[in-house]
Amino acid sequence: MSLTLESNRSLKPFNTFAVDQRARYFASAHDDEDVREALALSRQLGVPLLPVGGGSNLLLTRDVPALVLHMASRGRRIIEDSDGQVLVEAQAGEPWHPFVLWTLEQGLAGLENLSLIPGTVGASPIQNIGAYGVEIKDIFAGLTALEIETGTLREFSLQDCAFGYRDSIFKQEPGRYLVLRVRLLLRRQGALHLEYGPIRQRLAEQGISRPTAADVSRAVCAIRSEKLPDPQQLGNAGSFFKNPLVSAAVAGKLQGSHPDLVAYQQGDGQVKLAAGWLIERAGWKGYREGDAGVHRLQALVLVNHGQATGMQLLQLARRIQADVLERFGVALEIEPNVL
Repeated sequence: MSLTLESNRSLKPFNTFAVDQRARYFASAHDDEDVREALALSRQLGVPLLPVGGGSNLLLTRDVPALVLHMASRGRRIIEDSDGQVLVEAQAGEPWHPFVLWTLEQGLAGLENLSLIPGTVGASPIQNIGAYGVEIKDIFAGLTALEIETGTLREFSLQDCAFGYRDSIFKQEPGRYLVLRVRLLLRRQGALHLEYGPIRQRLAEQGISRPTAADVSRAVCAIRSEKLPDPQQLGNAGSFFKNPLVSAAVAGKLQGSHPDLVAYQQGDGQVKLAAGWLIERAGWKGYREGDAGVHRLQALVLVNHGQATGMQLLQLARRIQADVLERFGVALEIEPNVL
């Protein structure tokens, strides 16, 4: 047996909220064989298998009665490079931001707007991560996953993944699949996405009129660093709530009462509201109760100031949801996976 199986392992190093809950069993998988071995072990032990990556989209509210499998596989490569389009593949355990930097070093564009997002490559399609006008689905080319119940490998296309806003089949059917490898279609040249958020303004301030993908990445890193706390310094999972989608009629009514409402028209006629604006306007920005709080610079981020439990953070989130619903008639949906 190549896996090292541990009992009663603290999961504090494996979730960016730094919540100290424990796993009944714990192991790290470095390749497909380790994953299969962990699957067999979970069946032998009579417990579920729970894969985790960087834990950047996870809120633990209790100890985990499962075999927690830390996906530690590494590897990234160019599969095809022709006509300016480049197909790359990365193992699930690859840390996301270093992977983005590697693609930039190869002279590739497509991931620059997704710079500095915490977590791993394997988690990126589960959440359909997105930032500054780009989502994984926009450059997705396929992935390989293991069906946990049967132990068989399955290839997923873009259509198979059923991507939505911070959503996918993997989130809709939790525990069914374990992502092993992800493939993305990047490009040597092409239009950059500069219109969403303050990217163009930041580039202009730096005197950059003809930006490269690397320039955009550096601008995104600077913007995110100013707004979002480093999980190494302050426990958090990034954006805790999804930006809600509402009808044009609901958005219009809110704008009548709140002319400064931050809202973005969507292609399907719906309107995406800025959850951070709603939470800040409701007075929660910078709020703290014990060690559970709302970040002082970004109301969309819940933080652990030290010893907050997952349940305390969840209770705070529920209070924010109830208050925003009462004030604005808008329901906020929690983005991280809550266990």
